[in-house]
Amino acid sequence: MAPDAVSTTQHDHEHRDAVTTNTERLPGIELIELLTSIVGPDNVDIGDRISDDLCHDESLGAAPVRPGAAVRPVSTEEVAGVVRVAGSLGVPITARGSGTGLSGASIPVDGGIVVSFERMNRILEIDLANHVAVVEPGVTLADLDDELAPHQLVYPVFPGEQSASLGGNVATNAGGMRAVKYGVTRHHVLGLEVVLGTGEVIVSGGRFVKSTSGYDLTQLIVGSEGTLALVTKAILRLHPRPAHQATLLAPFATLDDVAKAVAPIVMSGVGPLVVEYLDVISMAGVTASAGFDLGIDQDLQARTLAYLVVVLEQHRVERLEQDAQDLAAQLSELGALDVFVLSDRAGAQLVEARERAFWAAKANGADEIVDVVVPRASIPEYLATVGRLSEESSSLAVGCGHAADGNVHLSVWQSDGPTRRELLHDIVAAGVALGGVVSGEHGIGTEKKAYLAEFEDPVKLDLYRRIKSIFDPVGILNPGTIFDLEPAESRTDHRQHRKGAGR
Repeated sequence: MAPDAVSTTQHDHEHRDAVTTNTERLPGIELIELLTSIVGPDNVDIGDRISDDLCHDESLGAAPVRPGAAVRPVSTEEVAGVVRVAGSLGVPITARGSGTGLSGASIPVDGGIVVSFERMNRILEIDLANHVAVVEPGVTLADLDDELAPHQLVYPVFPGEQSASLGGNVATNAGGMRAVKYGVTRHHVLGLEVVLGTGEVIVSGGRFVKSTSGYDLTQLIVGSEGTLALVTKAILRLHPRPAHQATLLAPFATLDDVAKAVAPIVMSGVGPLVVEYLDVISMAGVTASAGFDLGIDQDLQARTLAYLVVVLEQHRVERLEQDAQDLAAQLSELGALDVFVLSDRAGAQLVEARERAFWAAKANGADEIVDVVVPRASIPEYLATVGRLSEESSSLAVGCGHAADGNVHLSVWQSDGPTRRELLHDIVAAGVALGGVVSGEHGIGTEKKAYLAEFEDPVKLDLYRRIKSIFDPVGILNPGTIFDLEPAESRTDHRQHRKGAGR
């Protein structure tokens, strides 16, 4: 059987509407007075004054939790003061940006403090000489992009939700469709100012791209999901913004044909911005949700099992046209049933619809999502295994993903809780068996830590704990996220329960 009772994904959807509040864990007068003295009375909420938006993220299975208190600091000094107070009283802290996460990492701890960065939303500097931006954690991707566009610069990490905050992106090492060309968040974070679990403030990195001066604390904190430190400033690397884009759509008869086409496209020299695959069900869902039709004739649709979407960008339109022409010819040689160079409007619609695939699945009642990453050449084998597992469990799992980096996004429909949990376990196990890992970009949070506990080397997990104890000796920063604090040997050894694809 799959692991039992170790992840909040086991909460069925009927529990999501009830925000948990434990009246025995409401904060004491001393805590509220201390927090008020730091951020002011207008920026501390307790009880029903805490917005419901602060009690959940966008994960499909996690139950919302109302914290003991929510605070809205406006400076690094206030954040440090809040952390020192929490540490002295042993009260858990959860950092909060826009709440767009998909793994439960920003859901509060019962009786704890939510530190909302909504007031720390300033773009402090656009440094044109060094091509960097200095931002506070509450700045959204949309805000930064609007600020950079007049300078013909871009922060190129687009994880699919422009309302997401930069602090949240740093916490989860957000990726997205453009990773094939630009990489993920950690490739663009040059430096950080953070508050440790002790309330101490450190600055790591700077306005430069290389350093061999000691341990790289910046990269250690990126992706740590609020368990090591609270980010109060980030120095981000910027890039020139190409003026022109072209979108190519290529239907294929099999997923194997799609996978075989990816490596030659990446190696072709055109430097694609996006290389995405969508199965036919996902393509139908995202286009219907966005309300447009690609105009592909029914005979071609009947022969198609998957689509490849490739976006190119260039500074000069004539170079873009040549690249698009060359790539269309290459796709035909690689087995595409046809190749369409979409109009600017249709291309933008398709890319935007693909970015909103999660919301389309959520609107259609998906019960869970998966973001396993495998070596890209293993995608066909992995999806074949997923198809078999879904059929055996009378479930539906459809997907799309970042074909060039092997990140598979699956939406799963299975309303029966035990059946769904076993299916999800085996889907993750199948990816790990092919040399993949539990999460490609959504993070572990609380929702996938059971899988990490099962499939990760226990020596590494214990090393994680030791690292956390140095950054956060009292254990107040997002406890229970990524891993549990108790030693591995004190937990049930779920390895003995593995079955099916996980063997």
